[in-house]
Parts: sequence; structure tokens; C-alpha cells
Amino acid sequence: MGSLPDIPLADPSELQPPPPHARADHSRFVQRIRRRYAQELPLLPAGLPRRDDVVALVDRLQSAGRPLASALRVARQLVLERLAVLDIEQGAAMEDITLAMTELAEATLDLALAQARSELDARFGEPLTEGGQHIDFWVVGMGKLGARELNVSSDIDLVYVYEEDGETSGPQRMSAHEYFSHLARGLYTLIGETTEDGFVFRVDLALRPNGNSGPPVVSLAMLEEYLQVQGREWERFAWLKSRVVAPLASVRNGRALALRSTVTAFVYRRYLDYGVFEGLRQLHRKVRDEAQRRAAGRPERANDVKLSRGGIREIEFIVQLLLVVRGGQFPEIRTRSTLKALDKLAAGGLMKPDSARRLAEAYTFLRRVEHRIQFLDDQQTHLLPTTDGDLEWIARSMGFVCNADACELLDTLCTTREVVATEFDALLHDGQAPAPGKNGGCRQCGQIPQPVDSEEFIERLPAALRDRVRQWAAQPRIQGLRDESKLRLAKLVTRAAHAVEEARCTMDAAIRFVDWLAPLLRRESYLALLVERPEVENRLLRLLGLARWPMRYLMLHPGVIDELADERLLHGRFDRGEYIFDLDARHQAWERSGQADEESLLDTLRRAHHAEVFRTLVRDVEGHITVEQVADDLSALADATLECALRWSWMHFKQRHREEPRFSVIAYGKLGGKELGYGSDLDVVFLYDDEDERAPEVYGAFVRKLINWLTLRTAAGELFDIDTALRPNGNSGLLVASMQSYERYQTGRGSNTAWTWEHQALTRARFCAGWTDIAPRFEAVRRTVLSAPRDAQSLREEVQAMREKVRAAHPVKDGLFDVKHSAGGMMDVEFAVQYLVLAHSAIHGELLDNVGNIALLQRAEAGGLLPQGMGVAAANAYRELRRAQHRARLDEQPTQVAPQTLAAHRDAVLALWRTVFG
Repeated sequence: MGSLPDIPLADPSELQPPPPHARADHSRFVQRIRRRYAQELPLLPAGLPRRDDVVALVDRLQSAGRPLASALRVARQLVLERLAVLDIEQGAAMEDITLAMTELAEATLDLALAQARSELDARFGEPLTEGGQHIDFWVVGMGKLGARELNVSSDIDLVYVYEEDGETSGPQRMSAHEYFSHLARGLYTLIGETTEDGFVFRVDLALRPNGNSGPPVVSLAMLEEYLQVQGREWERFAWLKSRVVAPLASVRNGRALALRSTVTAFVYRRYLDYGVFEGLRQLHRKVRDEAQRRAAGRPERANDVKLSRGGIREIEFIVQLLLVVRGGQFPEIRTRSTLKALDKLAAGGLMKPDSARRLAEAYTFLRRVEHRIQFLDDQQTHLLPTTDGDLEWIARSMGFVCNADACELLDTLCTTREVVATEFDALLHDGQAPAPGKNGGCRQCGQIPQPVDSEEFIERLPAALRDRVRQWAAQPRIQGLRDESKLRLAKLVTRAAHAVEEARCTMDAAIRFVDWLAPLLRRESYLALLVERPEVENRLLRLLGLARWPMRYLMLHPGVIDELADERLLHGRFDRGEYIFDLDARHQAWERSGQADEESLLDTLRRAHHAEVFRTLVRDVEGHITVEQVADDLSALADATLECALRWSWMHFKQRHREEPRFSVIAYGKLGGKELGYGSDLDVVFLYDDEDERAPEVYGAFVRKLINWLTLRTAAGELFDIDTALRPNGNSGLLVASMQSYERYQTGRGSNTAWTWEHQALTRARFCAGWTDIAPRFEAVRRTVLSAPRDAQSLREEVQAMREKVRAAHPVKDGLFDVKHSAGGMMDVEFAVQYLVLAHSAIHGELLDNVGNIALLQRAEAGGLLPQGMGVAAANAYRELRRAQHRARLDEQPTQVAPQTLAAHRDAVLALWRTVFG
């Protein structure tokens, strides 16, 4: 979102309560109600009317002799009179007013539907399926009714859906479709027709499939087919707020869940969905054009608080667009309520908190003005009145001064709308091309947009980029693209060329960008994202210019490019607590939506992990964090992801025998030492401490499930490669061991005991996820094993033998130095540290802590196990060797280099090796 000017908004709380002279009886509508229904007004209990109050009121009116149609209409008049008093004279919250209106609609629809259906059943019998089952009928509230945000003189947008086809059971039979069509007409008679008592609600069915040309009622199967085959982008925004509002029994018994699943699948996509921007632009253009057409020659119509520039509709569009774009990946932001959505978007980092606050204040203010306008005459209008008396009354009722010299209401309205319009334009027009000039081309250069494969376009590019794009554009997959896609690609390539010309990126970065685009040609949503977010493309170009590996990661996981738009990207570090909290919120959201299937959860884990890895990668490549911090963050991320995967997979494990598994993951290797790199596999051991007789079988099956969760490639990509070779007895042992058997194996009791190389691995093993009660017991075993007495010479020989075995498995070309495997490389440091720990921790307990090789070398020197200065020198050398390896891998360069480039660090390590091993 773009930044907003610092325009002060009226705080709604400061506008309440209204001044004593602002009375509801200025409303001509209130005056009419009080004159006509003076005897009925006392029938409504004091306070804010709720659903039960409406039902009771209708019952009292019927008991007094009114038929249901009349009772519903009179109830509506009495409720509106009460809301006018509460709003204007007592300063009721806007949300309370809209909720009361929503419950009025729900209650009256429920009562009317019950009577209409009863009358039809008496004539034709109940509609039943072929199997004789009752067929449900749902009144779906759209728009503000669905969002529980109904205004005080609103129409209600409805769609009528019945469960499935069938036939009535009475003597005069008809199809279920005919029956429910009759029911829709009967419902309109009771709710929508205007009688001497007015109407209950104006009913609009234009949002049904095929609009006004479609049938008034549709089956669930018809709706599903329509949404899948013909549903347009703007209809996704309409269905976003949809909700079954009647009958109440269907809402409570859960039979409408199938409808909700159908709608959710249509509204939300499981991937980034920036392609909807153009759909919303077209819809907004129609709305604004219609508002301008209506205002032509009538300047008073420019003060439309809903449809004019910066009005209520633009706030709703902002919210709906962000929900549709991101709600597929982040179910926790899904909501129908505009104000709740703003809170959720800010909490999820998808909108600046200040922007969300300003929009919420603007929305509340504009809705309160809208209600004042509608209270005047009960008209469905959003235009400020032109008569001085009405305008002054609205201003005074909201705490403003309005006279011949000034009107604070109009000033605040103007300021508020400017805030909304600025935010709206920042969101919706970021990716739009400049408006065309007279010749239909670019306003700046007058050139008509050309597709990426046209020679005219290619000739305008810089030479190096021109050759690459010409070769690329000649490929059949480019030639087969739609014209719209070719124009999109041309826009993206043009931006890259401009970035090179303006020295904002290198030519290498631009060429890498073109290469990166190649695999995405069939993934329109990612191209749309870049078109819509120029700042994302600019940052991507800068990133690609710094190293080669980010391009490979982006090719594997293109969806993470959206992270480049997140301003929090470079602030702070990975936060385990926040990450788990966000993931659990998504899991709960999937559960609430009834879509918490394993596929959704697997994809959620992968997308979240990929996004965090990419954030770390960007911070790393741009130099905001050190190599050690990269390793710490990637290790903490792996821990947190393992924790979530463990808990979630247990919830979906049918054989579980307790709510919380007494099961843990022990990290070894780079994960255990918190030195994880990009793409590192995870060396893990699985342990349980559970006396239940079923435990071995249950946890054995569970580990297989967990490994599948962690390694399976889904539509969202891969998560981890898992290596379990360090478990007791290696690849021939069980995948999971009891804590008791693991302790026996490591401490050497019995015939089946661990080898020295397994104790070496144990020097950097640690608890990383699962049941925390196992952590202290595991650490106690680890410390016991590491501090056990050993023969120094035998240990030295065994460690050296293992080092030679590893060296032989990683040959180095003559005349080159491998930063990891050559003599004087990183592996020498790691083996030397492992020996020091195993040989001396019985006396030097400070070596037992799993604090990493650098800190352990420093402790060894401080403890007198190494000569003065040697531990620090070796530690610094190890750090620099890690940095060299890291930089080479980021830029996809070899890690075998000329010896002289790292000679000083190599020599420091060799000195350490000679001192430790002789």
C-alpha cells in the first residue's frame, strides 16, 4: 500500500454523544412513524433491538390482529424509529446499528420463509429427493447483509439456492425447481412488495447466476457449475461476503456447509492471485463512471458518500481485493466484516497499521453520515442533502458546526474522502500503465505498446539484453502466448532495461531476470504480481544482481517474490514465536472453514517455510545479517517448522492414543549445531518416552507419517530432505527408539552399543521439537556419554581414521584448496573440536555445552587445552572459511579455490590439527 498524507481524521469517539439539540424528530421518516404507529411503539422493548426482540414484536403485532405481511412491515418501521433515536440522540456505535439492521433482516426473512413454505407444502406437499429426503432451501445474503453491515435503509441482495433436485410429495406434484421458484415469489410478496404499511426490505436478486436473465432459484449443483465455468472475477468479490441468513435451522444444523465449501473454492485461490487486480479495476471503473454519469449536470451528486471518489465503496474494494488476493494462502485473514478485515490485514502485515486505522476511521465516519442521510426520509440514497436545514441537522447531530460561514461536516468529509482515494489509488493503480496519449501510445514517449516478440520492441532494448530477448522470444512457448501475456512480458522487460540504463541494476541482473521469467510463462498470477507491483520487480532486479543462487530459489518457489513487497523484510530477524503463532492461526482458520485437509496443511507449511527462507536469503544477500546469523535463523526456522509439522500431523493421525504425543525430534549435524545452510538436509533422530503398551507400534507408524509430511513434494514444493542414519544401529535400526533403549545404546550397556563416530555426532546433538519433557532426559544422557572416561590415544586414532574416511570420499583436484574437505579446511576444525570434547569434557565441563565450534575453540583455549592464541586463531579461521563457502554457494561458484587465497586461514587450522593430533 502507498503511504498516505498525514491528514487528521475526526475520531468517531469524539463525535459522541451528539449535542442535546440534535433530535431524531427532525427526521421526516421518524415523524411519520410516530404519527401512524403511536399505539404500536410501546410494543418494542427498550434498548437495542436484537433478533429475539424482532420475533417477539412480530408475534405481538400478529396477536393484535395484523397478518404476518403487515406485522413484518410495522416491525421494521418501529425498529428503525428506535435505531434513529439510539444513533442520533444516544450516540450508539455504528456497528451496533448495522448489526441490529442485519438481525432485523434475518428475523423477518426467517418468519416470512416459514409461512411461505408452509402455504406451499399445504398445496403441493414437501419437496423430496428420489430417496425421500427433505430438500433444504437457503436464502443467501450477499453484500452488507452477508457481512452483517446492513445500513438503515438498505435493500438486501439475495441469492436463492436449493439443495438438490427432486419432486413434491403432494397430490398436485411439481419439480423441486418449480416449487422453490414459487417459494421465491411468495417470499418476495411477504418481504419486498410495497403495501399501505410500506415494505420490509427492497429485494435485489441481480447477483444470482447469470444476473437478471437467470432463474430466480438455482440448485447447489447448478451454482457450483456456474461458478466453476462462468464465474467472473467481480463475482468473487460479491460472493466474498455471502452467508446463509435463512432459514435459521439450516444455519444451525450445518447442512449448508456444502454451499460454503463451493463458495470458498470459488472466492479464494490457493496461490497468489494478483490477476484479480484488472477485474476489480474494471468493476470500479463501471461504478465510478456510473456515479459520474448520474452526477453530470447535477453537482450535488458529487457528494455521494458511497459511490463518489473516496467513498465507502472504495474502502470495501480495498479490503475485498486484499482478501481475495491473499485469503487463499492466509485463511486467518478471511472475514466478511470490513472493519475486522482491516484489523486482520494489519495484523498479518498485509497492510500498514496506520493505513488500516485511517481506513477504519474513514469507514465508520462515512457510514455514520450515510445513516443520517437515510434517516431523513427512509430513502436508499447516499447523497448529502442540498437543503440547508437538513445539512445543518446532519452536521449538528454528528457534533459539527454548520452555518452560513462554514460547514465542518463538509470539510471533514472532503478530508476523509481524500484519505480513502489516496489509499485506493496507491493500491489499485501501482501496476497500471500510464494513460495513453492521443495516438493510443505511452503518454511519455508516444510509443504504442508492442508485444515482447515483436522486432520493433526488441530493437529498442540495450544490445546485450536485445540478443537474449530475441533468442528467448523466438521459442514456441513465447509464440503461443496470448497477446495480453506478451504485452505483460514486454512491460516487465522494459522496466528491467530502464533499470539498467538508470544504473539501478546490472546487465547481468536483467539477463538473469529474463531467464527467471522463462519457467513462469504459464503461471499468469506471478507475472500479474510483477506488473501490479513495480517496486517488487525493482527489488528483485537488485537481488539478482548480487548473487546467482536467489534466482534458483525463485525458480523453485516463485510465489515468494511477493515477500519483496513486505516492508518488514529487513527489520529484525526470524521470530520463532511469531512464526508458530501465525501458522497455528492459519491451522485454526482452516479448521473453522472446514478445509483443514492434509493437502491444505502440507501446502501451508511449505509456503510459510519458503517465505521465511527467502526473507533470510534477502537479508543475507543484501548484507543485513552475518553468516552466523543466517545459520541461526535457518536452524530456528527448521525447529519451528518441525514443531508445527509434528503437532499437526499428530492431529491427523488416526492411530493416536493420547492428545499430546510423548515424542520428540533430536537434531544432529548442521541442524544440531545450529549451522544449517540453504537447502541443507536435516539429520534427526526420533525418540519417545511412553509406557503405553501400544507405544512402539503407534510411534513407529507416526514417524513414517511425519517423514512423509516433511519430505512429500506437493503443489507448493518441497520442505526438507530427512536423514535418519544417525539413529541407533543406523539404517538397519528402527526409525524411532524409546528413550530407555536410546540411553542403553549410547551408554554402552549391553551388546548393542554406539560407535565412537556416533559419540562424535552426539557432540552437537540437541532436542529441537516435540514433547519438552524428553529434553532434560536426553541432555542428561548426552552429557553422561560425552564425559565418560576414554583412552586418549585410542580416541585420537579412531577420530583420525574417521577423518581420513571422510576425506577419501571427497577428493580435491590437484592444486586447489577445498574450503571444507582439504587439509586445513572446515572439516579439520570440526573433527578437532569433537576430539577435544570427547577427550576432556569429564574435567572441563564447559565443553559439554552445544554452543558451536567457534565458542568451543575459545573455551578450549581458555581451559589450557590449546596454546595461547591458537583457539581464537582457529575460531577466526573457521568463521572466514564458512563465509567463503557461503559466498561461493550464494553465487554458485566453486568452493575449491587457489590455495593462496585462503592460505592464512588454512595455516591456522593446520596448526590446530597438529596440536590436537600430533
